[in-house]
Amino acid sequence: MSQLWQARFFTTVNHLRDLPATVVPEIAFAGRSNAGKSTAINILCNQKKLAFASKTPGRTQHINYFSIGGAQVGQHRKDLTKVDEIRAMLVDLPGYGYAEVSGSAKLHWQQLLGDYVQHRTQLAALVLIIDVRRPFTDLDIQMLEWFAPTGKPIHCILTKADKLNRNDAINAMREARAILSRYVDADGAPFPFTLQLFSALKRVGIEEADARISSLVGLTKDITSAAPGDAAAPVDAQVTTSDPAPVTDATGGV
Repeated sequence: MSQLWQARFFTTVNHLRDLPATVVPEIAFAGRSNAGKSTAINILCNQKKLAFASKTPGRTQHINYFSIGGAQVGQHRKDLTKVDEIRAMLVDLPGYGYAEVSGSAKLHWQQLLGDYVQHRTQLAALVLIIDVRRPFTDLDIQMLEWFAPTGKPIHCILTKADKLNRNDAINAMREARAILSRYVDADGAPFPFTLQLFSALKRVGIEEADARISSLVGLTKDITSAAPGDAAAPVDAQVTTSDPAPVTDATGGV
C-alpha cells in the first residue's frame, strides 16, 4: 500500500503567518485552475474527497495541508493526529488563472503563492500540475520562475493524457522537456526537474507519480536515476517511443 494513502486533512491557512510549525518535509501541488490538481491528489491518495474540487474553478483560496503519518488511515476516523509522528506533508496550493476571480483575490494569491514557494524552509519539492493540452501558460512559467532559483526539485505532471493520441502526447512531452531544460543553475547544470504523463480517467501514470512524490519527501528511496524515457526520468533525457502513458489512437484512448 502506498504511504500516500495515509493522507488526511491537517489544517488550512490563508496567510503565511498561519503556516504550521511542523518541521517535516512538505511537497506542494500547484497548477492552473481546472488542470486536474484536486483529482490528481485524490487519486494518488486513494480518497475521493480529500482535496476539494470546487464546481467553480479558482474558488479554493486557501493553502490546505494533508499529513502523512501520525493518525489512523481513513478520513472517517476522528482520532487526533499525533503531530510528532507525522512523516511528511502534502500541500494543496490555490489554483491560479481563473478569469472570474476578483483582482484583489488574485493579488492575494500571487503574494501567498510566491512567498510560500520561495521562502518556506520545509518545502522539499513542487509538483506542477499542467493540462497536457495547454502546456506551460504564462502563469505556469511564473511558478517556475518563482521556484527554480531555490534549486529544489520540480516534478511536472501532464494531466488528461487520455485526451491525446500517442504522437501528440509524445510531442507534448518534448515541448515540456524543452521548456524545463532552459532552467539551469549558475554553473549551467540543469535543475532537478522531472516530468510524466498522467490520466486520472484511465489511471495512467499513478504508480510513477506515487514513486516520485514519495521519494521527494523521503518516504521511499530516491528514484531519480530512472532510465531515459521512464516517467520520472530527468527532463534532459531523450524522448523516445517508450515514453510513459501508452496513448494508443486518435480517439483519445489510453
